[in-house]
Amino acid sequence: MAYKSGFDASAIESDFENAGVNPNFIPLIWKHVLQNPNCRWDEIQSLPSAAYNLLNSKYKPCTSTLHSAVNSSDQVTTKLLIKLKNGEFVEAVIMRYDTRLGKYDGKPRPGGPRSTLCISSQVGCKMGCRFCATGTMGFKNNLSSGEILEQLVHASRITTIRNVVFMGMGEPLNNYSAVVEAIRVMTAPPFQLSPKKITVSTVGIIPAISKLQRDLPNLNLAVSLHAPAQEIRCQIMPAARAFPLERLMNTLWEYQASSQQKIFIEYIMLDGVNDEEQHAHQLGKLLEKFQVVVNLIPFNPIGSLSTYRTSDVQKVTKFQKILRGTYNIRTTVRKEMGQDISGACGQLVVNLPDKKSAGSANLLTDIEDLRI
Repeated sequence: MAYKSGFDASAIESDFENAGVNPNFIPLIWKHVLQNPNCRWDEIQSLPSAAYNLLNSKYKPCTSTLHSAVNSSDQVTTKLLIKLKNGEFVEAVIMRYDTRLGKYDGKPRPGGPRSTLCISSQVGCKMGCRFCATGTMGFKNNLSSGEILEQLVHASRITTIRNVVFMGMGEPLNNYSAVVEAIRVMTAPPFQLSPKKITVSTVGIIPAISKLQRDLPNLNLAVSLHAPAQEIRCQIMPAARAFPLERLMNTLWEYQASSQQKIFIEYIMLDGVNDEEQHAHQLGKLLEKFQVVVNLIPFNPIGSLSTYRTSDVQKVTKFQKILRGTYNIRTTVRKEMGQDISGACGQLVVNLPDKKSAGSANLLTDIEDLRI
């Protein structure tokens, strides 16, 4: 029998109710497992006997294991390789930041050191974006809500996680119900993350974007746009054919009107493909009526798989100046982290390192704080 994760919320809640066990015990169980992920169920005190019987027969505290945790050379990034119960692997990345290093409206930011977890929602990905290593794996399977949450459990054993971004392996909105269920648990005891500290990134799954705001208000939405014109998007993101740019922008307009929140726009800079001045003006005109933050992302090569080149610094700077100066669009250039351990944006593809390391971090400022 395949045991379920103790963090598979809907399953354990349904089983508890059917067994006549008060579901209010579930957050207490999660709290204990969060602090003791290798525990046995009988170590949790004061549960009804029916709860122990149910847990022992159907569930494990964690169905995944942390295979390795590899630190970048600057100790700012840690890439976690997590083995699932079916033998597959996913990656998650811890990124350490110091809010005080950033500025907002020309003034120093409040806050201090904390960590963001980049989380995976699938093994592999169906989207096939040509600049992304994960796409080379193809799609293998969706993660359950428990497997998504267990990434947070493993990461929390290493450092306190304050922000979560669904920017790891997979397209989150193609695993919609599991992602929504996992986020609902993240924002409840014992995790208690603020919805404003959680960001879901999508290539633009139009029906799911429309539903997301209703199901998870106050969540942050990031859209992997990567091009200002449909033909370029289709060239570098084959899945864009199913979600035409005009329809996507209309959907985002409705999303923003309903949510009254800024939208993050992710834009990977590919030399000679989408980084010319004309592209900056096209993007500016496309977004000038929106409340957005554009994150310009340096392309991270993926070894022999790379058919693209990284835009030079001058091009990126000029692109940013056009968006800011001509169109008054808030634009940042992402500080890439974890390139030396293939943990940066677009580099997540499963490999099996042997080394495990830990250490102190030299902290950076976090682009996710731009929403404040």
